[in-house]
Amino acid sequence: MAAPSEKPTTGLRNSIVSLIAWIAAYIAVSAVVLTALPSYVPAYKAVVDPYSTYIAVALSLAFGYMIVRGFANVVYWSLRLRYPHSTAAAVRSIMSILGIGALLAGIAGGVAGGAAGVALGGFIGMVIGFATQQVLGQAVAGLFVLLARPIKIGDRVNVAGEEGVVHDITTLFTVVHKDDGTVALIPNNALIGSKIYIYPKQAQQ
Repeated sequence: MAAPSEKPTTGLRNSIVSLIAWIAAYIAVSAVVLTALPSYVPAYKAVVDPYSTYIAVALSLAFGYMIVRGFANVVYWSLRLRYPHSTAAAVRSIMSILGIGALLAGIAGGVAGGAAGVALGGFIGMVIGFATQQVLGQAVAGLFVLLARPIKIGDRVNVAGEEGVVHDITTLFTVVHKDDGTVALIPNNALIGSKIYIYPKQAQQ
C-alpha cells in the first residue's frame, strides 16, 4: 500500500516502475514455465502438460492481482498531484474492486474457452457485480462526496436523521460525532440520497 506521506511525484514514478516490473515479471515467468522449459526439457513437459491450465490460472491470479494493485496505485498517485489522500484513496479502492472483478471474470472465461467462456465470464462478472453492488454504490457515493464536497470535516450537519460534527469522510462511510458522545457511521449512498443540513458557523459554537 502506498504511503500517503510520500511525495506525489516520487510515488507516481515508483508506482509506474512497479507496475511495469510486475507486467514484465508475469510475461517472463509465464514464458519460462509454460513455453521455454516444456520445449527444452521433455521430462518437465511430460509432468507439467496435464496441469498447464491450472499453472496458467495460478500465475494469472498471482501476477494479475499485483498488476491490478500496481495500476490502482498509479491512478492513486496521479490523482494525488491534484487531490488529497482521501479522494485519491477512494478512487484507488474502486479501481481495485473493478480490476479484481474483471480479472476473475476474464480468467473464468479463458479457462472455459469459446462461446462457453464468454457466457461463463459474463455470468461470473454478473455475480461479482451483484455481490459488490452495495459496496460499489457506497464507494462511488463516497467519491462523489469527496469531489463535490457538499460537506467537509468539521461541519456541523444534520444528515440521514443524524446531527453532529463531521469527523471523517471515508470511501464507504461519513463519520459523524453526535453531541451525546456516540459516533454515527452514515453510508455514503444514504448521505447522497437524503437532505443535508449544514449549520452556520455561529450555531456550531
